[in-house]
Amino acid sequence: MNIEEVWPQALQWPERHFLAGPRTRRRELLTVGRVAAEFIAGFRRLHFLGPAVTVFGSARTVDGDPNYTLARSMGAALSGLGFAVITGGGPGAMEAANRGAKDVGGVSVGCTIQLPHEQVSNPYVDISLDFRYFFVRKVMLVKYSYAFVVMPGGFGTVDEWFEALTLIQTAKIHAFPVVVMGVEYWRHLVEQLDTMVEAGMIARSDLDLLLVTDSVEEAARHIDEICVARFDLGRVLRPIRALGETRIRP
Repeated sequence: MNIEEVWPQALQWPERHFLAGPRTRRRELLTVGRVAAEFIAGFRRLHFLGPAVTVFGSARTVDGDPNYTLARSMGAALSGLGFAVITGGGPGAMEAANRGAKDVGGVSVGCTIQLPHEQVSNPYVDISLDFRYFFVRKVMLVKYSYAFVVMPGGFGTVDEWFEALTLIQTAKIHAFPVVVMGVEYWRHLVEQLDTMVEAGMIARSDLDLLLVTDSVEEAARHIDEICVARFDLGRVLRPIRALGETRIRP
């Protein structure tokens, strides 16, 4: 069953027309304004978040699934290290990571996306942002993070994982650690990375900060050691009350 059968009104979404080619100048200008508004709203909400880690994962993982339990434990471990936990804000692995952060009193952030199915904000977020444009949401998931954790997932998860690797490889962001949870689940894709190295398509050094593991403890230790050693995590921005800014608290 395809999206047209599930939710035919999605065919009329402005975003679909936006990506279909040129439109009138007025429509393009209005889109630029909406995009800018989403960026500004996101920047204002997360400006005082402090050090954070983004967890990627499937919206289709259900409570009781081992991957849900793993993501929940990962969220709790990251919060225990003092990181805010950012996810796509939806159900499944995203919900689990946010829930784990809440379990231990950490800050939990959800960046949801308007979709015709699956994506609704989960109840375990302290800060919820809703985006119309995927590319704006992706910036928010990356901009405030000192590390990335990849749980088992589908197209969206792989897209986010490889975008993080690409940004690191091209020095668009710092060499932040990328942790992939699920050795067996991701085995064939990790083997493909080795094939890419052997073929000279990527360098072995491009994978230096990539850790593939099933251990929450190993993942948390890897993130903690790299982030503390390489980055100044003690700097906290102060809000300006005249601008309506407030400090973020769990």
